[in-house]
Amino acid sequence: MELILRQILKFRTLGRGPLEITAAVAEAIRGQRGEAVCQLFLRHTSASLLIVENADPQVLVDLEAWLARAVPDGDALYRHTAEGPDDMPAHVRSVLCGVSLAVPVSQGRLQLGTWQGIFLWEHRSAPHSRELVLSLVPV
Repeated sequence: MELILRQILKFRTLGRGPLEITAAVAEAIRGQRGEAVCQLFLRHTSASLLIVENADPQVLVDLEAWLARAVPDGDALYRHTAEGPDDMPAHVRSVLCGVSLAVPVSQGRLQLGTWQGIFLWEHRSAPHSRELVLSLVPV
């Protein structure tokens, strides 16, 4: 199968927490015809890609609270602290949450559910520039 589209999307995060990128992804694939899969790959080891409810913002608050409790900053267990107390926890969170997603596309539209949104989740405390590789593959 031949690739329909490959694009690098760039985002600036605001620091730890979610950044909804659904609209940016939808815009990148708009106008494409036929059936495809939108493969998203985040080129970083301290942020993640997630499909999460985008209707009630409390879901995002609760998820961040759970992550903070499950993977706290400054844990004495961590040896990798080169960039500060949030460095290794960000890597652990990225491993737990993942850096890639596949979303079905039909006639140029993401086939997300009613309450689903695509989020780039920053796991570092400070803002960062992040790159996402978007590949549209026919099915």
